[in-house]
Amino acid sequence: MTDTFLTWMDRASLDRAQASDELGVCEATIQRYINGKSEAPKLALDRLKAISNATATDKPISDGEFRFIDLFAGIGGLRLGFEAIGGKCVFTSEWDVHSQRTYRANFLDDDSHTFAGDIRPYGTDPSKVPEHDVLLAGFPCQPFSLAGVSKKNALGRPHGFEDETQGTLFFDVARILAHHRPKAFLLENVKNLQSHDRGKTFEVIKRTLRDELGYHIDFRVISATPWVPQKRERVFIVGFRDSTDFSFEGFERLIPHASNHPTLDSILQSHNEIGQKYTLTEKLWDYLQAYRQKHESKGNGFGYSLFGPDDVARTLSARYHKDGSEILIDQPQGPRPRRLTPRECARLMGFERSERLWKIPVSDTQAYRQFGNAVVVPAVEAIARHMEPKLRRDLNLPIRDLLDAA
Repeated sequence: MTDTFLTWMDRASLDRAQASDELGVCEATIQRYINGKSEAPKLALDRLKAISNATATDKPISDGEFRFIDLFAGIGGLRLGFEAIGGKCVFTSEWDVHSQRTYRANFLDDDSHTFAGDIRPYGTDPSKVPEHDVLLAGFPCQPFSLAGVSKKNALGRPHGFEDETQGTLFFDVARILAHHRPKAFLLENVKNLQSHDRGKTFEVIKRTLRDELGYHIDFRVISATPWVPQKRERVFIVGFRDSTDFSFEGFERLIPHASNHPTLDSILQSHNEIGQKYTLTEKLWDYLQAYRQKHESKGNGFGYSLFGPDDVARTLSARYHKDGSEILIDQPQGPRPRRLTPRECARLMGFERSERLWKIPVSDTQAYRQFGNAVVVPAVEAIARHMEPKLRRDLNLPIRDLLDAA
C-alpha cells in the first residue's frame, strides 16, 4: 500500500505539503502513509487518482448546447447544475477575490470567457455581457436573510432594497435580463426573501420579473435534505420568456425517496484522515458550553449543536469559521467535539462526490465562508433537469429522455 500511495502522489505531482492540503490531513499523517506506518484509506487513494487523471486530461470545456451566464457566482454551484444538462458558461461575475480563486481552480475556460468582479458596470451597460440563453444569479442574500436583517437592525443599518451596497444589486440582474432577453433564468436566495418586509420585497421582485420584463415565473422553497445531510432551505425563482406552461409541479419525481436521504456518515472523514487540527480547544469548548447553559436557563435556544454520523446537520453558514458551533461533530473517543473539515463541507454542499474532485486552494477560513454561502449542487442539478425539457423546446434542441439525463 505504501508504494501505491507514493506512486499516486508522484503521478498527481504533489509534495507532502500539497498532499496534506488536498486530502485534508496533517503532514505527519501523509508521512505515515508514505512510510507504511499507517495504511492510506481507499478514499485518499481515490482522490490522488482523481487529481492525477484531472492533471492529465484538463482542457477547456466544450462548446455546449446552449450558453449561460453565472452572476454572483460564488464558487460555481449554479454553474455545475447547468453544465450537467449541456450548457456552456460564457460570462462569470463574482466580486470576492477568494471565491474567484476557488472558481478559477475548478473551472477551465477558454480565453474569450470574461470573469468580472463588480457586476454594477455590466448592469449599467448590459451590452458588455455576451449573448446568452440562460441567466443564473444567486444575488446577495445578506440583505434578506434572518441573520443579516437581525444584525443590520441591531446596528441601525438598512436592509433589503434599502441596502444600497447589496439589496439593489437585483436590479442589475433585471437590467441585464431586459437588454438580452434570454430564454430563461434561475434566481436563488434565502427562504426569508419571501417574508422580508412583510412580503413587500418579494412582491417587488415578482412584479419586476413578471409584469415589467414579461417573463412567466414560478418559484419554490426547496430543502437540501433529500440530497445532502443538511437542513437547508432556499427559494428558487425560474422564469421563461416563451414557455407559459412551466411550473414546479412534478418536480417531486426528481427528489430522492425519503428512505435514500443521506446522513452525516456519508460525508464524514475518518479520524485518521483528520488528526487533531479540527478538534475544539478546551477553552473554546468550555466557552460554548457555558454560553449554551446561560441561554437555556433563560429559555432561549441559543448555543452549539452536536451531531453524530446518523444525524442530519443544521444549515452550514458563512460564519462557521468563527467557532463551528452550529455543526459540531461528536467524538465519543476524543476529548472534545470537532468542526467539519473544509473537505467535509464540500461534500455537505454536494460540490465533491466520488466522481468529482473539488479543489480547495484557499485557507480554511475562506473555504468555510465559501461553502456557507454556496448553493447545494445536487438540488440545483435537479432544478436544471426539471427546466431542461422546456428549455430545449424553446431553443429547438433535441429533447433528451429525462431519466437518461439524470
